[in-house]
Amino acid sequence: MSLADRIPSVRKGPAQQTIAGIERESLEGVLWALPYLAVFSVFLLWPLIKGLYMSFHDWDPLTPANSTWIGMENYVQLFGDPFFWNSLGNTIFFVALTVPAIVVVGLALALGVNRARFGKGTLRTIYFSPYILTVSVVAIVWLEVLAGDFGPLNYYLGAIIDDPPNYLGSQFWAMPALSMTTVWWGIGFNFIIFLAARQNVPERLYEAARLDGATSWRAFRDITLPQMRNALLFVVIIQFILQFQVFAQPYVMTSGGPSRATETLVMYLYESAFNQRAYGYAAAMGYVLFIVLIGVSMVNYYVLGGDVNE
Repeated sequence: MSLADRIPSVRKGPAQQTIAGIERESLEGVLWALPYLAVFSVFLLWPLIKGLYMSFHDWDPLTPANSTWIGMENYVQLFGDPFFWNSLGNTIFFVALTVPAIVVVGLALALGVNRARFGKGTLRTIYFSPYILTVSVVAIVWLEVLAGDFGPLNYYLGAIIDDPPNYLGSQFWAMPALSMTTVWWGIGFNFIIFLAARQNVPERLYEAARLDGATSWRAFRDITLPQMRNALLFVVIIQFILQFQVFAQPYVMTSGGPSRATETLVMYLYESAFNQRAYGYAAAMGYVLFIVLIGVSMVNYYVLGGDVNE
């Protein structure tokens, strides 16, 4: 008997049903995806294309047909605008203050709760509770906490130092104050993601590490961080995207002041579009922010991600 005869034949299943030459399974998949594709096209894809089109025009919102094509003029004007560079610098400063703190503290809280012997449910509730508040409520609460003359923070600090700072009225303290507010508000999201990721790490890895004499720091570095890399990558990228788009906190708490020290890129975009009616200019600014976010996300992916499937 030849080798070919010894290999069992593969039985083919019934021919897959087709409709107009398309496999039924593929057609059903497309039909199930249509509602999402419709929403995506109307609320995401079309505004994306329309915004790019507007950025090349001196846009007239009342009579769009009378809008004037000006090519790259909005972008040229944008890169020569000192207020744009000021708002971009303020945004980068805010991101630099907020993202590392919100990631590191969220990770520390998750690891602490995972190690806790009692009260895990209570701690989860406490840490996650601020995240369910709306940003306007959070901003109003922290306006009272940080008030220079009668706020509770300065009331207690007054017992230690003679002249507590006016946080939201100081060019030096205003942005750190907004960052602290954002960290307090948004840390619950990171905490939940990290806690879920940590609970999925097999405990047998830590038992083997202890048998080998590994210290807590060595176990954290060689087991916890690699096993949680996907969650860490997700949280870092999401936080960069969210914090680069910060708007409500400075808008409600400082109105971009003092002296434009807390005016962020999205605030300046809003001012350009709805106060100055420069819609094409604001659209160009939005696309610059879009490109910045893509670049930052790619850098984070290649720095932190590597081969996330390893």
